[in-house]
Amino acid sequence: MSSSIVVTTWSLEQTSPADLVPAAAPKGDGVRIVRAEVPSPEFSRFLYASVGGDIRWTDRLGWSHARWREHLERPGVETWVAYDRGTPAGYVELEPQDDGVVEIVYFGLLPAFRGRRIGGHLLSYGAARAWDLAERWAARPPTKRVWLHTCSLDGEHAMANYQRRGFTLFDTKAEEEPDVPAPGPWPGAYPDARG
Repeated sequence: MSSSIVVTTWSLEQTSPADLVPAAAPKGDGVRIVRAEVPSPEFSRFLYASVGGDIRWTDRLGWSHARWREHLERPGVETWVAYDRGTPAGYVELEPQDDGVVEIVYFGLLPAFRGRRIGGHLLSYGAARAWDLAERWAARPPTKRVWLHTCSLDGEHAMANYQRRGFTLFDTKAEEEPDVPAPGPWPGAYPDARG
């Protein structure tokens, strides 16, 4: 018999670009944020598994190469990657929806880069790119709303970061889910991780 846990999911939104409260950029000139313009299933899966491996991101682990490519090639889907002195530190993935809505589908940092003031900067930058997404995709309507969700399995500072950036709560759900161990990008990668 498998065990289960109750996971709380919070949905947050911005309804105007004026809602965005940018974070200060990290000190020094080592952090850059660049759009991954060439759809790369390998790179996107690396980011997904490396950022979410210790916090139970499992939804996309079973995706085939073709499924990753199909997703990444959808018009308006964008991946913005934070680099610290040339090393990928984290990413934000944007996915346009109907009626000028853009979801921040995934956002996070690799464990080694957490707690270094990169997350607030990356979230600020990603939210700004969600607001100006239509400027890069001619067929997209102007963005009217940016939203995201976080849950009780995410990092302990996630909710506070979203709220500091001007996102406001609009929905809360608690559901029972299977208690799966954190997969990590490979076994034993995070010996002190939950799961």
